[in-house]
Amino acid sequence: MLSRLSLLTDPMIAVLLIATILGILIPASGEARGTAQVVSNAAIFVLFLINGMRIARAEIARGFANWRFFVLLFLWVFGVMPLIGLGMAGVAGTLLPPVVALGFLYLGTLPSTVQSATSYTSLAGGNVALSVVGAALINIAGVFVTAPLFAVLAGSDVAQISSDTIVRIGLILILPFVIGQALQGWTIHWLKERKSQVVWLDRIVIGIAVYVAFSGAVEQGLTTMFGAASWTALVGLVIVYLFMGTGGAWIGGGVLRLPRGERIAFLFAGAQKSVAIGAPLATILFPAHIAGFVIAPLLLYHLLQLMIAAPLANLLTRD
Repeated sequence: MLSRLSLLTDPMIAVLLIATILGILIPASGEARGTAQVVSNAAIFVLFLINGMRIARAEIARGFANWRFFVLLFLWVFGVMPLIGLGMAGVAGTLLPPVVALGFLYLGTLPSTVQSATSYTSLAGGNVALSVVGAALINIAGVFVTAPLFAVLAGSDVAQISSDTIVRIGLILILPFVIGQALQGWTIHWLKERKSQVVWLDRIVIGIAVYVAFSGAVEQGLTTMFGAASWTALVGLVIVYLFMGTGGAWIGGGVLRLPRGERIAFLFAGAQKSVAIGAPLATILFPAHIAGFVIAPLLLYHLLQLMIAAPLANLLTRD
């Protein structure tokens, strides 16, 4: 099972790499970029419609029943991690372009993964049911929380959420999710029977969003802005952030005296960040020429969190 969860066998990694390479080598520019953005927005709408259909309302109710775990997880994901991200953005601002440094704060405000966090919680012998529900609820909350939280922490001089942005978030993210929740009584079993196809829909939509974001960044000089020193600094800072998030979530679970199963669920749901929310939201929240720079820390974080998650889960099974 460990090999199935390894970095090299995760199809999402291939999708992200392909989308990034295409964005750099064959960027959508001019009128083509406008068309690509429309396609991306339509795909994101479908993705969040499916998300609304497949997250059962009964699971949401069960999550609120264990309110203590959910509240603690919420405070960690949308309280502690954004503050760490804010500090990392300050450090990164002395080493990297400002829009890339801003990406550390954006990364910090994102919700948890669902599938990955649940898989590694299961592998480590944690509370899987709690992980599924907790991560799902955090993802739902992220649709509403991430954008305003990022704007508050970044400051009005850096991040402004205009009325047009609010409308786009409402129409492309929130509306389809609400529609999906309303329709799930007729669709949830149909989706469960086609789980493998739905997973690929997730990957393709994320890939499109990453491609659009990097196309805009390439037009603004992404390939010439970064030298070896900048890449080294970016990777190093992401590694520091990942270890602070992971180590902090594990230590925090111990300080809060969570039972071992819950502590493991808290670790993976609290430290892992969702590219499934982050990449699509970035293409809505930021102008096309900025989004690619902002998500650079997120993409690296996603790759690195998968690199350490499987060995970490394996280590926890031996304790």
